[in-house]
Amino acid sequence: NIPKDFVLYQNHPNPFNPKTVISYQLSVTCFVNLKVSDIQGKEIITLVNQKQGTGIYQVDFTGTGNSSGVYFYQLIIDNKIVDTKKMVLIK
Repeated sequence: NIPKDFVLYQNHPNPFNPKTVISYQLSVTCFVNLKVSDIQGKEIITLVNQKQGTGIYQVDFTGTGNSSGVYFYQLIIDNKIVDTKKMVLIK
């Protein structure tokens, strides 16, 4: 099955401690950037920064070393923001 759109799914589990999974789907081959930022907008980590083909992907994010709180993850396709979602780290 070929995805018909770009989709950023809600992470699971959410809230999480210390690990969560972020999933997304791509409808065409493109350059993908997946970033995690804190509540102040400071980038914490770049999880994906490469060209990827059509399909559904899963990426693990581990919050070890980060404080409890709200974080945002953002899917950027070919330098255009597709979606941003919120996740909560509880320690």
